Amino acid sequence: MSTATALSIVILAAGQGTRMKSKRPKVLHPLAGKPLLAHVLDTARTLSPSRILVVYGHGGEQVPKALAADDVQWVEQAEQLGTGHAVEQAMPALPDADLVLVLYGDVPLVRTETLTDLVAQAAHTGFALLTVRLNDPTGYGRIVRDESGRVARIVEQKDASPEEQAIDEVNTGILCARAADLRRWLGRLENANAQGEFYLTDTIAMAVAEGLEVATAMPDDACEVLGVNSRRQLAELERHYQRQQAARLMDGGVTLADPARLDVRGEVSADQDVFIDVNVILEGRVKIGADVTIGAGCVIRNAEIGPGTQIRPYSVIEDATIGPQAQIGPFARLRPGTDLARDARIGNFVEVKNSRIGEGSKVNHLSYIGDTDMGAGVNIGAGTITCNYDGANKHRTVIGDGAFIGSDTQLVAPVTVGAHATLGAGTTLTNDAPPGQLTLSRAKQKSIPGWKRPQKQSKEKK
Repeated sequence: MSTATALSIVILAAGQGTRMKSKRPKVLHPLAGKPLLAHVLDTARTLSPSRILVVYGHGGEQVPKALAADDVQWVEQAEQLGTGHAVEQAMPALPDADLVLVLYGDVPLVRTETLTDLVAQAAHTGFALLTVRLNDPTGYGRIVRDESGRVARIVEQKDASPEEQAIDEVNTGILCARAADLRRWLGRLENANAQGEFYLTDTIAMAVAEGLEVATAMPDDACEVLGVNSRRQLAELERHYQRQQAARLMDGGVTLADPARLDVRGEVSADQDVFIDVNVILEGRVKIGADVTIGAGCVIRNAEIGPGTQIRPYSVIEDATIGPQAQIGPFARLRPGTDLARDARIGNFVEVKNSRIGEGSKVNHLSYIGDTDMGAGVNIGAGTITCNYDGANKHRTVIGDGAFIGSDTQLVAPVTVGAHATLGAGTTLTNDAPPGQLTLSRAKQKSIPGWKRPQKQSKEKK
């Protein structure tokens, strides 16, 4: 954002949130996988402010410790004496010439575009207030306007007359004003109200009394300015956020089996003609190529998925790169460091960790592949495991192109299987297997004539 005047942002995050019934500070409760306050900080950063200050209180150092960042200054409000008192704690760090935008750590969904409009209004008039019209304004401060339609003051619910309580335009608490003016008004606040607190909103009447016009802006969606005071409200905002994410993906060409049963907890991008079945969770940074199919119940975190890949139901993928036309699952687990090449196949109850699986290679059943460099066209039989950990250190396994690994094989790393080598079923490989040869280790089979299976003794003989 560029304006002639520098912008400072103050985020109020000191409230206890008693209705949350939690030891955790309210602003650290997660929405879409990250703390409420983190959402507000991310939006604040998009405005390119000169500084961001967060006023914290309840929970002590939990809040600054959880969200420490080089671009955030933390200001403690030791006593929670109201919003006006909270902003006053930050004022010593703010230059008089700055515009000050006040946000709230428990109002996570306000958009950059809405705030940009608000700040532009404040740059013009010196004071701007974000308001919204609600069908049920109960609990919110009402916007009282004069005969000409200008903002005259704000009256809180507990202090409002019956006529004032009927007003449907309410205060969101989000405002922007010049620092010098704000500093002066905050010093004159009184707490003669039903709550016994110093209200930031009382500065509006002071501005009007000085002849300053208070401009207003409104969000496109009332949910942008809804706060969280209870777990029910948190759940309602979560659903609203998820509906937004589902709509965004569908607008981009993704088919969702049920938009109400998708959870996005990060930054997700998807090309056209992707299909996502029900109860899928996408976390962190997820990039999905065209024509990908994701089955029901999958959890995908920090992954890049190549075009045409099929991920079958109930697979878990984390910190992995998946090439085009791969097939995964059902019930597969790809752990951090997994890199699948084109047309690789990972089947049911297979776990892969920190390994590269070459083009067209198959690990189809009940296997564990860890710390492995696998070439192209390899076939891994059912029940195969790489024994990559000796109790102290991890070691790598190398499997050459075209190798065939028989079922129930153990590859004791460090070990190399040469290109086009074959390992017989049941082999425990402790030395390198030469390319193009059959290698096996197996006890000699024998049958014992006349052997009798033990019989269960009757209770009378005991």
